[in-house]
Order: sequence, then structure tokens, then C-alpha cells
Amino acid sequence: MNAADLPAGSIAIMPEGALREVRSTCPYCGVGCGVLIKTEGGRITGVRGDPDHPANFGKLCTKGGALHLSAKPELLPQVRALRPELRTQRDAPRRAVRWDEALDHVAQRFAAIIAEHGPDSVGFYISGQMLTEDYYVFNKLAKGLVGTNNVDTNSRVCMSSAVAGYKVTLGADAPPCNYDDIDHASCLVLAGSNAAWSHPITFRRIEKAKARRPEMRIIVIDPRRTETAELADLHLQLLPGTDVALFHAMLHVMVWEDLVDPAYIAAHTSGYAALRERVREMSPAAAANLCGLKAEDIVTVARWFALGAPDATPQTRQPTLSMYCQGLNQSSSGTAKNAGLINLHLACGQIGKPGAGPFSLTGQPNAMGGREVGGMANLLSAHRDLANPAHRAEVAKLWGVADVPALRGKTAVELFQAAADGKVKALWIACTNPAQSLPDQALVRRALQTAELVVVQEAYTTAATVPYADVLLPATTWGEKIGTVTNSERRISRVRAATKAPGEARDDWEIAVDFARRLEALLPARLNGRLTLFPYATPEAVWNEHRESTRGRDLDITGLSWATLERDGPQQWPYPAGASVGKARLYDDGQFPTADGRARFFAEAFKPVAEPCDARYPVALTTGRLRDQWHGMSRTGSVPRLFNHAPEPCIDLHPSDLARRGLSDGELLRVASRRGDIVLPARATDTVRPGQAFIAMHWGAEYLGGRNAQGVARLGVNGLTLPVIDPYSFQPELKHSAVRVEAAHLPWHLAAFGWMPEHRAQALRATLMQELADLPFVLCVPFGRDRTGLLLRAAARGAPAAALLARIEAHFGVQRSAALHYADPGRGVHRAVRLAGERIDAALLSGPADSVMAQGWLRELLQSEASAKPYGRWLLLPSTTPPANLPSPGHQVCNCFDVWQSQIDALLPTLEGDAEAQLATLQQQLKCGTNCGSCLPELRRIVRGGSPVTA
Repeated sequence: MNAADLPAGSIAIMPEGALREVRSTCPYCGVGCGVLIKTEGGRITGVRGDPDHPANFGKLCTKGGALHLSAKPELLPQVRALRPELRTQRDAPRRAVRWDEALDHVAQRFAAIIAEHGPDSVGFYISGQMLTEDYYVFNKLAKGLVGTNNVDTNSRVCMSSAVAGYKVTLGADAPPCNYDDIDHASCLVLAGSNAAWSHPITFRRIEKAKARRPEMRIIVIDPRRTETAELADLHLQLLPGTDVALFHAMLHVMVWEDLVDPAYIAAHTSGYAALRERVREMSPAAAANLCGLKAEDIVTVARWFALGAPDATPQTRQPTLSMYCQGLNQSSSGTAKNAGLINLHLACGQIGKPGAGPFSLTGQPNAMGGREVGGMANLLSAHRDLANPAHRAEVAKLWGVADVPALRGKTAVELFQAAADGKVKALWIACTNPAQSLPDQALVRRALQTAELVVVQEAYTTAATVPYADVLLPATTWGEKIGTVTNSERRISRVRAATKAPGEARDDWEIAVDFARRLEALLPARLNGRLTLFPYATPEAVWNEHRESTRGRDLDITGLSWATLERDGPQQWPYPAGASVGKARLYDDGQFPTADGRARFFAEAFKPVAEPCDARYPVALTTGRLRDQWHGMSRTGSVPRLFNHAPEPCIDLHPSDLARRGLSDGELLRVASRRGDIVLPARATDTVRPGQAFIAMHWGAEYLGGRNAQGVARLGVNGLTLPVIDPYSFQPELKHSAVRVEAAHLPWHLAAFGWMPEHRAQALRATLMQELADLPFVLCVPFGRDRTGLLLRAAARGAPAAALLARIEAHFGVQRSAALHYADPGRGVHRAVRLAGERIDAALLSGPADSVMAQGWLRELLQSEASAKPYGRWLLLPSTTPPANLPSPGHQVCNCFDVWQSQIDALLPTLEGDAEAQLATLQQQLKCGTNCGSCLPELRRIVRGGSPVTA
């Protein structure tokens, strides 16, 4: 029996050990894809897209399609937190304890700290990957029981500028659009979003819409030429941080050429006159100078946006849809960027109708759910405002407490700054990894070291935050949890458990409730005469209280129930009592949730980036996503095949920047900002403009480490980034920081790699990162597909102690008689290769940089599992070039069917027809691009002969 044959929301009930499928959702991005989890004998054995889910109709991206590989029982001891752990002294190791002991200890410590320093001396930092029920309990715990608004979320660094942008213009944090609007849009603007990689399933719909309607205009606004930009009719490759200037200039054109909709402005908006005056001086020429664009391109995009089609008029206006993400959000002017784009929709009446409107692409799977329950330091339940006394009174009444504190809580960066300053004494961190993901990692580590008590509620022990935990509370994760999430189009989906929780792991909401009840006994005054504020026995009971909080609000879901979701499948809000279906689009009547019912133009001036480049730090660094990785890689990092597309970190620089500095492609560079530095290889690419650089956001200290000349630990890419925050959204400027790049001058290099048992790889990776932590550069990542491999790279100013090298040899099984060896003591060259029959099984190379460069082709030979016999002496010679007869596979293009660049290159010369015909033949013969479609943008570029887009 298949779940597809069952009513939506059903679970196949079968004998123990039989195959079954459970409907749930993907735990990655905000697209909110439905999944069918396959289990057998209590184990998750596979996953496929749910063909009945309206977000994805059966499609999954590379990450979603590999979810079952992150749930292998063999991985549990290596990556999962399985028992509560506790230490009472900061410098002592944690010991395993029972849940009662752990939670009693935390409750007593929190009560003591609150009694001595007040409720604002504690803080909770939670996650957009939590379920709505988890979020609701933590929000009530902080604001209702403890009496502090110090509860914030990693959605603060992800989506808070989108929240603020919607609120200052439309009146509420409610994306007005849905995915179906892609099929109705005549013009689609993608701003600050590499949707091809960050929201792949949504991008599949965009590709299909463009194929059906070639006349559809696609505009991409992004400082990099990404895979998304490859689909664009017009790519505006603006300078980082200049989006507001561009949007103001577009409105300038619309006003000058009478492209706005004066009737809509008059009937449904306020503040237009002030905005019109604001943009008066921002001509296309002025903006072109600020943005690094052509003035004529700004005029073109303004016309396309306003009218929806090149041949339309104000009387025949066609719909324009905008979709945007972190490029607009992660900025010290993120609210102004979001609002600037929404201004354009309001000025042209491009909202509230099919194919039109501003559509924020949510970054995390349930950032929307967290916002709905008010799980942020400046929000209250059901989109209420913390600053509104009436709203606070409504929530206090619902919760049964005397009051909700009026003072805005500390937001993410503020919370960790306060902990670093000793003002916040206790931090509770749940389902997020701030020691990787927050900006200015030196500040974050100082906060974690200074706080008197750090509680980490986490599923993965591999997260960089875990070593700082005084108390580690093991939590459940995907495939084990029950509840709901809300995706980018306001659609609520059920999350269902397919297997039991491993070890002693418990659900996040359950942990918080158990702690809250213990704390209630120590803070009885906050109960306001009640026996408990947390009477929940199930997550559905939590959700029902959340539902009641929405009554009469813009996100009213009082007509929904879990039974409805079981019967009818995922539903959009609002869904008030008496409704039979949720509302697909908002504001179709021109009425907005503001005091006067009108949308408001936001007339903020353009401001430059918070940290402009200068002579000391002349390069503008931006960050973004890889196709096959998710955030800090706590989950995806346990799946070796997800590293094959981008196997190592690097810094993308324009070839002219490398040449001007006398640097070369692949050379180790030191990248330094005012906050820290890292070392990583250079990659020459024209996808970034001269003067700019790019590093993927995923590379934290778990995978990329070492120490600088002062002995300070290098903390990954966010050791460089900027903690300056937006004044409205409090979101930090992760997308831009000023850096300098220079040769690392590390003459000794090491590369070791080899196959090993899957159950050993993760533990060994952590061991190697720790053993080599004092070197200036160390990188350790898994690789492989059907087998698990581990790659170690390191560099230093001189060879480390012989004992350390001997341990590394032993780790990879190339010690003494176990392998073939070559040594040149005069040059400090050492090389060892272990064979399994005729195939390479492991290798180690150390010495000067040129003697280690051969690791590239040796690793390719190992991964191909081809016979090494034809290459004979090449295996041990310190040559930098591969044998002439060794084909290089390049990089992996298609993860689903393991198709590499070399296979495509070999087939291309034989193909006939235009690019689309060649792509169809590639798909037919190699199957690439026929499953999840994540590789389709790259395949299209390859058949067109374009240069590689790397991130």
C-alpha cells in the first residue's frame, strides 16, 4: 500500500516490520514541500515527494531527496544527542544524567538567576526549524511565565526584514501571494534571491512557466551572476547594498512616464506624496552611478515592472510578481529594501490579483509559524504588536497571567551582546547553532563563555554550539516529530512522525513544558492563581490554544482543526470559523489591516552599506547558499553525497582581482575583516564583479578551522561578517562586509583522503579537526556516494611534529607497511598510497604546495574506483599533473543520478539541434535533470557553453 492511495493526511497501518509511508513535510526551506517517508521495521528507509501536496506536487530537491540518508541508524552514535548531559563546573566535562536531574537543575538555576538579577537576565534563542507548537510553548514560557521578552529566533537573521517590510507598508506580516501566481505573472522580478539553489522547487515552477510562455519577462536583481540569473531576460548586477537606490530610481521612471496607477494610489494608499518627493532626485542616471548599472537598464526594468509586459500600456497593464529573499533581508537597511520593492507594487496597483504582488520567499521551514505565534522579541501571538497595551492585555488574558512585559526584548545580536557583557546570565538555545550562523563569531563565542548557564536543546552533537553547553537536552528532529508548519504562501501542513525518537530524545514542546512546570513551582507568583500555564498533554492541545489566539486577527484560523488538515490536506490562512477553504490571495479588495484600511508608502532614504570598503579592506564580501547544503550543515553534513557538487569551501574572486594581487586560482588565501580572518582556497570566476568576493554561508568552524598568528581560533565565514542591525527589523547585515585578501604564505601542505566505514567517518572528522586545530588552516569534509570517504586538508608555516603526522597516517590507514610510501627528506615531501586490489583506497601527501597538488587527480581516481594499475609510478611521484590518459570527471552536476561534468562533456560533441534539443538528449541518455531538477539551470548553461556558476 502507498500513502498516495490514501486520503490526505492518512498513515498506512501495517504489521510491525512491514513497509509503510507517512505523510509529512521537508525540514529545509520555506517552500514547505510535502514528503512521503518510507519506513520498514521502525527505520526510515526512503523518502519521496508527496504528489498531493500543493507546494511541490511530488517534486523534491537534492537535499529533500536525501533526507532518509541523514536518518540512518548507523549515524546515531556519531551525530545525535541521545541522553541529557550536565556539568556543574564550566571547565568540567558533561556527564550523562536522567531527565529529572537535568531539568530540575536548570529550573533551579533559572529561578535563582531571576531572583537575583530579574527576569531580563535570562534569554531564549530558538529556531525557524521548530514546529509551530514548539514555538508557541517557548514564547509563552518566556513572556508569560518568566516575564521577559528576551525570546528571539534565528528567523531574526533570516526573515525579520521581510516581516518589518510587510508591516510598515501593508499593515501586517502576511505575504499576499501564492505559488500559483507564478503561472499568472507576465513579469517576474527575483531580487536578492538565488532561487535556483535556495528554493529549487519553486524555481522549477518558474522554469516551467517561462517554457510555456516565452514572452514572460524575468528580471533578476543580484550582485552575482547566479544560476537564477541565467534564466533572466535582464540581469541587473548591481553593487551590494544599493537596492533602495535602484527601487527609488524605478519609481522615479514610473512617475516621470506616467506608469503609476493614480486611481489605486488615491483609493487604497497613503503617503504617496512624500515618497514621490523622496525619489525626485533619484534619476536613472544618479542610480546607475550608485548601483554600477546602465541607466537604460533601470528604465527598462521600471517599464516592465509597472506594465507587466513590454507592449502593455497603463490601460492594458499585465501582472507583475516579485520574489525576494536574503539579499534584501540580511542588511542594515533590510526594511527599506523590502519596503522599497513593495512601494513599486502599490504605486502600480500590482497587488491583490492573480500573478501580482510582493512575495517574500521564507528562508526556513517554519519561520512563518514562529512569526504567527509571536516567537520574536518584539512580537506577540497572532501578529499582535508588543508595543500595543491592548494587544498585551489580550495575550495576558488568553494565557491567564497578570501581564505581559512591555519592554521589547533583546533581539538575536543584542541578546548575545548582552550575554557577552554579563547582563544576560542564562541562555537557552534550542534547535539552532549560533556558534556557526550568527555574525561576528568572536562576539558569539565570548557570550557563550561569559554566560553563567548555557542550555542547548539540540538533536545534533556535531553543532558548533554544543561544546559550550552546560546542559545538553536531546531533542527529536525530522521524521520523529508531530505538529504543524506554515510555508511561504501561508499554507499550514501537518508534520508526522515516521519512527520513534532515538535514545532519550524528546520533542521540543514537551521539553519546554516539562521545564516550565518545574519552574512554575519556583515562580508561583506568575501563575496568577492557576495550577499551571501549561496544561498540554499533546501538541494538538498547544495548537488549539494558538488557534484561539488568532480569532479576529488577520491570520484567523479558527475554522481549521487538525481533523480538517487530516481530511483536506494543507490549508492557507486566513481560514476563519465558517470558512470551507483558506484565502489564496490577500488584499484583492484593496483593504489593508491598518488603522485607516490603506496601505502605506515607506519613504526611507537610500543609505550606503554599513561597512564600506576602503584602502585597508578593499573587497566587498557577500555570502549565500550552496545548492546541496542547508545552513550550518548539522543535518546535510552527515550525507557525503551532498558534498559532491561543492566539495570544499572557497572564496570566489574575479580573475582580474587575483591577477592584480599576484594570486592564482586554487591558492590558499587569508581573508580578513575587522572582526576576524579565515584561510581558504581562491576560485577564479567572472560570476562576481571586480572588487567583490563570495563565500558560501555554510562553512563554519565545524568544517573549516585553524588558528591565526596570534593563536586565535578561526571561526568560519561568520568570523568575518558584520553584526550591525537594521533599525526597524533588528536583522544583521550578514550579506556585506569589507575584507582584504592576500596570500596565506603557508609553505607546508597536507592532503589525506580515503574510504572508511560509515559509522567511523563523522567521529574521525571531529577528531581530526580537534587534533589539527592549532594549525593555520585545516579543512575536513566527507565525500562519496555509495561509500563514505573523508578528505583532510591542512597547511602550516612548517611541518608539524612527527607524532601528529603519524596519527594522521594511522587515522587513514596508510602507516608503515599498510601502504606504499615515497619520501624526499630534502624537500620535506612525503607520499603514501594504500591499495585495495588494484584500486586506491586511501592516500596522504605532505610537503610543499606543489607536491600536494596531485591530490586532486588522485582523489578523482579514488572516487572513480577505476584500476590504478595503468598509472604505476605516477601514484608515488610528487608530480603536480595527472597522467595524460587519466580522464578528469570534473565536478558532479546531477546528484540524483551521479552524473559528472566529464560525462556531459564527452556526450556534447555528438549532440544535434539547438540548446533545448541537446538538453533533452542529455536527459534521455544520462537521466540528469529528470528527477528533482536541481541541476537543470547548470545543464542549460553547459549546453549553451556558458562559464561555470559556482554558488
